[in-house]
Formats: sequence, C-alpha cells, structure tokens
Amino acid sequence: MIKRFLCVLFFITSSFYAFSQAGTGVYQFLDLPVSSRLAALGSTNISLLDNDINFAFGNPALLTSQTHNVIGLNMATYLADIKFGSAVYGRSFGSKNYFAFGIQYIDYGLFKYATETNDQTVDNFFTAKDMALNIMYARPLTKQITIGATLKPIYSVYELYTSYGVAMDAGVSYNDSAHFFSAGLVFRNMGTQFKGYYSDEGGQHIEPLPFNIELGFSKKLAYAPLRFSLTLLNLQHWDLSYESTNQPTDNLSNTTPQTTKSIGFVDMAFRHTILALEFVPSKNFYLTMAYNDRRQQEMTMSGFKSMAGFSFGGGIKLYKFHVGFGMTQFQVGNYSYQFSISTALNEFRL
Repeated sequence: MIKRFLCVLFFITSSFYAFSQAGTGVYQFLDLPVSSRLAALGSTNISLLDNDINFAFGNPALLTSQTHNVIGLNMATYLADIKFGSAVYGRSFGSKNYFAFGIQYIDYGLFKYATETNDQTVDNFFTAKDMALNIMYARPLTKQITIGATLKPIYSVYELYTSYGVAMDAGVSYNDSAHFFSAGLVFRNMGTQFKGYYSDEGGQHIEPLPFNIELGFSKKLAYAPLRFSLTLLNLQHWDLSYESTNQPTDNLSNTTPQTTKSIGFVDMAFRHTILALEFVPSKNFYLTMAYNDRRQQEMTMSGFKSMAGFSFGGGIKLYKFHVGFGMTQFQVGNYSYQFSISTALNEFRL
C-alpha cells in the first residue's frame, strides 16, 4: 500500500515538473501561513504532529483522531492593509477516517477607480480577493505512518477579472513517539487553472500554480523542553535565483537593466531550508522562533538593518481555548501579525 502511494506521488510529480518554477504563477496566496503558529515556524511545517488542526493545511496527513470536532480560526494583517486568514473544522468518521473542511482567503481591500492619467473623478471602488476551499482527508496505514490528501477549488477576482482552478496536496506523515521524532513529505498545489484572468490569441491565458515539494523533520529532546524542526522547500527545483530589476534606470534608453545574481552552492542550499526552535514546557504553552533563509536573502535591503526571514510567536491554553500569536518581518519596518484561536467543541458538552 505504501509503495503504491509513493509511486502515485512520483508520477504526479513528474507530470507537473513543467510547472515547478518557484515564485512564479498564480494563486500565490496558497503559500501564506494559515495560522499564527505556522507563521512563527517560518510559514510552513509539515512534520510536527501535535494535534494542531491548522497544520493539516500544509500536510493533510497530520490530521489525527484528536482533531475530531475541533474548530480553528485565524486572521492576519499583511502589508499595505491587506488581510488574510483561514477557518477549519475537523471531523472523524470511524476510527481511521479523518476529515477536515477549511477555507483560505486574502482580501486586498478597496481600490478606487482611476484612468491611466490618474483621473479619479469617478467615485467608484472595486475589490480584489482570492479564496480556496480545502477538503482534507487522512488515514493511518500503520501506527507510525499516515497518508492524506487535500482537494482545493480556487476562486479569484480582481475587479472584472476572474479566475478559477483546482489544486491538490498529497502527503505522508511518520511519527516515532518513543524517540520524539516525526517527519513529513508533501506534494503541494498540484493542479491547474480552468479559467485565466484574460484571453489571448490562443484562448484562455493559463498560468502554472505554485507547485512545491516539501520534506520536514521534527525532533524533541528527551530531557529538555526543546523541539527542533528542519523543513526543506522547493525540492523539485534547485535554482531559486531570479532576475533583479532593482537597478538604476538607463537615462539614454529609459529602460531598467535586469541582472541575475550569482548564488553559490551553499547559499542556494540554505535558501531551500527553514530552521525552527520551540520551547514546549507543557502541552498548553509554547514559544517559537524560526529562520527562513530565502526570505532573509531576498527581502533584506542593503544599508538597512532588517529582521526579514526571522519569525516569532507563542501560544497558550486559556480555559477551553488555544490562542496564539505570530509575528514576521518581511521587509524593513513591515511586520505581519497573526492571531489564532481554536477549541474542541467536545469540551463544551454538559
């Protein structure tokens, strides 16, 4: 059964390799952290089996029997008054069928109409939003191995331009509780656009989704309240370099030169990694910090001190609710704050 599952994942990955360019394509909101804890862990973690239902957004195989009848709500402030968030509810059927139903969204706010000459005399506004429904399923194969999948119908609207498509995640989780070790492997955002934002001579302009292969490991120390996580990203595509247009304009040609920065092997390897450390003295409290090297390298401004790439957060159980806070700096002076609350509805039964 396990070999068959891995073979299916291999063939699916091969078929989507053409769409494996990191940081390109549509529906990039799918890569935003869905909860405060994931934000504090560097934006993603697919290995940590801690009965946190929000982790199923990243790896559906992290659903467990403990996520039954649990609801989670998350909200974040992003850049330039942009808001994004998620909601999720878990439900188990029988002893080995774990489901969860969630939604991700990002709201870019209201925009005032303006002409190409910046004429804003028309007192009308429009909105821009992205949203995705998540239908998640997981099933344990053994006491240590669980597999899972997520189906994600996607809808996007920017003023009069609309698009819709579908994505799928497939993941596996391994848990060795005796040695406080867990691992995960996920093939994220496999799918396609059904309708592009516009049409060209060839019909609908279809763009690739942000396909991503992630591999993660988590290890807790046996005699200390510390847990370490290593997450490897974009394993389907080694070269994460990009053309930079942040150069002085050529006054003669009135063009901006494009340059590609040469990145060494070690530097490139670190850009595929997220390192995280958690202080977990009990099941009801945690403090987290993480370092995302690619974010730090790409978003640090020369000549300015920046904490871009670093993220922090914490959570505590208050009465019957788990509340969390996460903070991430994407650029100098630009912080994103994320808040989460979750509870098991079973605790309110009389």
